[in-house]
Amino acid sequence: MPSTFQQIISCRQLHELLFSPLDLTGDSVKPFSNILLLDASIPPVGNMCSPEKQWPDFTLPYAKRFDLNKNFSDLSNPLPHTMPSAEHFQQQARALGVMTDSQIVVYDDQGLFSAARAWYMFRAMGHKNVAVLDGGLPAWLASGYSVSSAASFVTDSGNFTATFCKEYFFSSQNIVSNLNAQEHLIVDARAKERFKGKVAEPREGIRSGHIPCSVNLPFSDLSYNGHLLAKNILAERFKAINSPGKPMVMSCGSGVTACVLALTAEMCGYKQVKVYDGSWSEWGAGAYFPVVVTQ
Repeated sequence: MPSTFQQIISCRQLHELLFSPLDLTGDSVKPFSNILLLDASIPPVGNMCSPEKQWPDFTLPYAKRFDLNKNFSDLSNPLPHTMPSAEHFQQQARALGVMTDSQIVVYDDQGLFSAARAWYMFRAMGHKNVAVLDGGLPAWLASGYSVSSAASFVTDSGNFTATFCKEYFFSSQNIVSNLNAQEHLIVDARAKERFKGKVAEPREGIRSGHIPCSVNLPFSDLSYNGHLLAKNILAERFKAINSPGKPMVMSCGSGVTACVLALTAEMCGYKQVKVYDGSWSEWGAGAYFPVVVTQ
């Protein structure tokens, strides 16, 4: 394969990798065995709309399902979307055919929503050559590229080995310690109204508000129509909230869109970035955790 992608790949770049320039129909996939397409869509939350075209009726050619809600979450944990064990992740990844040399491209049906979570999980499990499709399925469709429907076919087992790196994550205990130390900047990816506590949380039993001393950078402010903003604009957004360049911990509702912040922060050159895996689903549910509501 001529090049590898570790953050973002455009629809055009992916199409050129998959198909011959002379193949206008998109029926003949190039024999690059190490390209693996994964649909990491999850159902919309809050006031998000459900897309008209989605899995299983509309998929990128030969894409497989990265089921974040079932196969790639710790279902024994009452919190949503928490990281599974390395053993579980490895088993599920191998079932999808993930190899040690796979160039993984993850996408979702919103444009830029849950795909970044799959990206972050693979990175935390030691796989670096994974990229998010900029614009996701909507951009692929808008480009006029071919799609297919989910097909049942036999997948050869992969040989991927998961090696979990705990440095990718913050726990609630880490957040509590940071309330005094203030060594890390906690960045909340939720919408402004949720961050300020002006609206009820979409999950029952979760308080409104935010973690003390945290700042707000809604993940939706980093893209337009599902496409990431230009890197210089992204850099300005981060500088506006973190001019000292402190290490950052990304949080959100359930650890999903926090990974959009992690992705874009890495693109802007930030090295010390973590994700609070429990996020507001944990902090907002614990009556013993302090919460701030602003007007």
